[in-house]
Amino acid sequence: MSLRSRIQGVVPREAAPPSRTVAPVRDTLNPPAYLSERFLVLKTEVQNALLARIQNPEELDRRQLMGEILSLVDSQTTVSPLEKDALAESLVDEILGYGPIQPLLDDPEISEIMINGFQQIYVERNGQLLKTGAAFRDEAHLRASLEKMLAFSGRRIDESSPMVDARLPDGSRLNAVLRPLAVSGDSITIRKFSRDPLSFSQLAEMGTLSENMAQFLEGAVKGKLNVVVSGGTGSGKTTTLNALSAFIPSHERIITIEDAAELQLQQEHKVTMETRPPNIEGRGAVPMRDLVRNALRMRPDRIIVGEVRGGEALDMLQAMNTGHEGSLTTVHANSPRDCLSRIETMVLMAGVELPLAAIRSQIASAIDLIIQQARLLDGSRRIVRIAEVVGMESGVITMQDLFSFDQSGVNESGTVEGRFRAYGIRPRHGEKLSSQGIELPAYLFADEGGR
Repeated sequence: MSLRSRIQGVVPREAAPPSRTVAPVRDTLNPPAYLSERFLVLKTEVQNALLARIQNPEELDRRQLMGEILSLVDSQTTVSPLEKDALAESLVDEILGYGPIQPLLDDPEISEIMINGFQQIYVERNGQLLKTGAAFRDEAHLRASLEKMLAFSGRRIDESSPMVDARLPDGSRLNAVLRPLAVSGDSITIRKFSRDPLSFSQLAEMGTLSENMAQFLEGAVKGKLNVVVSGGTGSGKTTTLNALSAFIPSHERIITIEDAAELQLQQEHKVTMETRPPNIEGRGAVPMRDLVRNALRMRPDRIIVGEVRGGEALDMLQAMNTGHEGSLTTVHANSPRDCLSRIETMVLMAGVELPLAAIRSQIASAIDLIIQQARLLDGSRRIVRIAEVVGMESGVITMQDLFSFDQSGVNESGTVEGRFRAYGIRPRHGEKLSSQGIELPAYLFADEGGR
């Protein structure tokens, strides 16, 4: 079916983003048509003609813009029907979207886009890294697209400030590093998130955790336990945090604090705050620690910190210990024990001279559960441990494992095999949950093959 015959079904991007497939893996012998010199010349000619006819084409919706472009493309007798389709779609993506990466952003199966200079674009699709056939024309084209991406969040990037964290209108998280810090060329990494946050029932179907683990975590959040989601980069911490937040009752007031707002809370009564970098004069920065402190004055029932990275860890612990129960956050760490050690280090970064014993006592009384997330060899994300912080013993924070994922090996197709198991231990915080009317069935903690 030609593009013209489909045009009546095209709707503005904001209403219903089109479903596309990922660009094919690059074939050096047969490069995609849009990389050829002839195609780029035709695209420039049509774009110039469009700008001569319409002063602000970006103000048109997708249907109107497609119609205008098709009328101009039809005047190009040297363009084949297949090239007309590719040319029109490419120009629409350039004007209304972000150029050659727009089809990748539209593809729901792609979770990450990695741009290494203007000629190399990789994606993560279904847990696997693939090199695509997409590319920018040159460095100027890449830089112009980056500036367009940053316009939404009001962030800036230049030689004086060559790194930036930002978000796109669809909630995707963007990180960019300019040359010469990125030696091979401007580097952009875009972490995409599902438009509809995944629930724990969906995560259980995907094998991220067992149904028993999901039921326990639901009770833990409703019972206002303080939960830390720990894991490495790309392990699925934000997805798990979104799923946890869905269990917060709708009548509670939620304050979220992030470097770049990416949480997708479904509750109506929420306040979302994000940090602010310094302006061009190096002033006006609002770090996460200031936002955590201010959140305590905003009458929160729950405080959710997207990721604790520095001295704000001390303010977060104090909030948890002073009546703001049920707080949620994430930490970069490889195990629950490493998570506690990292929190200790971040508290010391606050510049407050506290003895280590006092810091550990604060951590032990503030944090109730640690959920350890991991990305396995086959690209799948799983909750590999749920540990409960029990208390202090001889100056050491003690924990006990409640659930884990026991990996047994990797099959011939490269899929990780294993099972979820419970340790048969009822959580120490069971009494606190019971006092709030939350009863956890005994079978949740019985090892029955990860039921």
